[in-house]
Amino acid sequence: MKKPRGKPLGFFDGEEINCSGGSVPRHPIRTHFSLGLVGAPFGLKGFVKVRPFSGETGHFFRLDKVILRLGEKEETREVAEILSAGSVLHVRFAGVESVEAAKSLLGAEIIVKREYAAPLKEGEYYVEDLKGLEVVNTGGEGAKAFGFITDVIEGGGGDLAEVELKSGERRLVPFRKEFLGDVDLKKGKIILLEPWILE
Repeated sequence: MKKPRGKPLGFFDGEEINCSGGSVPRHPIRTHFSLGLVGAPFGLKGFVKVRPFSGETGHFFRLDKVILRLGEKEETREVAEILSAGSVLHVRFAGVESVEAAKSLLGAEIIVKREYAAPLKEGEYYVEDLKGLEVVNTGGEGAKAFGFITDVIEGGGGDLAEVELKSGERRLVPFRKEFLGDVDLKKGKIILLEPWILE
């Protein structure tokens, strides 16, 4: 089955998805993604630790500027330097040259344009693109709609799609080929192969 990737992001056309009450949500293709969070300072020259949400680091080295969002505040910062440290990165942003300045960025979300997110392999999707997909029993005419995907959660046995039913109740469906079929991002639909799992 297509393995979902990516993590919560900040915005897409300025609208949050709201699936409550079974209402049909907009399903825009997301324009920006959150790559990770700024952690504690590293060293004395303004570097901060960054742990990528995707677990991958290679795409960070293509960045020249990012949006840093901390609470309601957002600012664009140039990336001055990136050092690899295994699964963690040490990043210095332009204008941040001391431990004190680095501390002021603690907890900031690193947001970039879609093309700078972790690259997808064949059959993979970003979690944020799956949110809001209508869950149906077939891709053809007369499809029965059950609800919408509101999130993809990491479970002990694999990823789980959280589905909000028309009644407002929520169910978890294993994100595996036995349960979920074709994904059509353009139409905003995903096929549920075993409807009984929502009972």
